[in-house]
Amino acid sequence: MKHFADRVAVITGAGSGIGRALAIELAGKGARLALSDIDEAAVADTAAACEKLGTKAKSYRLDVADRAAVTAHADEVAAEFGTVNLVVNNAGVAAMATVEEMSYQDLDWIVGINFWGVVHGTKAFLPHLIASGDGHLVNLSSVFGLVGVPTQSAYNATKFAVRGFTEALRQEMLIERRPVGVSCVHPGGIRTNIARDARDAGDSTAQQRAADFAKIARTTPEEAARTILRGVERNKPRILIGADAYVIDAIPRVLGASYQRLLATGVRLARRFNLPVGGL
Repeated sequence: MKHFADRVAVITGAGSGIGRALAIELAGKGARLALSDIDEAAVADTAAACEKLGTKAKSYRLDVADRAAVTAHADEVAAEFGTVNLVVNNAGVAAMATVEEMSYQDLDWIVGINFWGVVHGTKAFLPHLIASGDGHLVNLSSVFGLVGVPTQSAYNATKFAVRGFTEALRQEMLIERRPVGVSCVHPGGIRTNIARDARDAGDSTAQQRAADFAKIARTTPEEAARTILRGVERNKPRILIGADAYVIDAIPRVLGASYQRLLATGVRLARRFNLPVGGL
């Protein structure tokens, strides 16, 4: 996909953060937009901002964990817009707790959105992307889909799963010569509300998590959106966002499994001296 003008782009989690930034960036490039979020008011606001840039943008309330709803959404979007060229499965949440502390309720919640939401969006829209003759699928993983991190076991599990699912799908599209590019995105620290809105079994407050995360998040959602779209244009299989993502990507390649002991030692020291470690 070398340009986005008059292409139909579908974005989940478009009410805020990377999803909203992607929508506005694509609107500026002339794409037509089907935008969804669980927060109906927020995604409507994003759609309105996009329409001010002179493009068609329709908002939908959507729970990506609901398979039937996502399937119906794909059919509705295809009927409304006539085709689907770009799908970005961006919706995601976070939960911070040790494996011992993590409740099954929180596990079901995060897996339903972060993993099954990606699977639902992929399965529902893939036939439409193939039929378009010029499609691209983007699934959002994380740098936590590259390394394991303490208190992030559930988030790690979903983001590693998204990575494996997406990399396998890309190979299937290549084998079958389908006209669909596939990219897996691994953002580093992005200045969004994901840490503030995370479920936390520990003692930290939403404000404390957000303040700690803000100290290490260096990339804006707008920068992330531009990086993702450049990756789509170049049909990149893996899109890293932020200098921290490149560093984290290199860690397991250089250190192998020994990074785990080093990271555990680092977190212990950070806690001892009350240093921010992104809510870990």
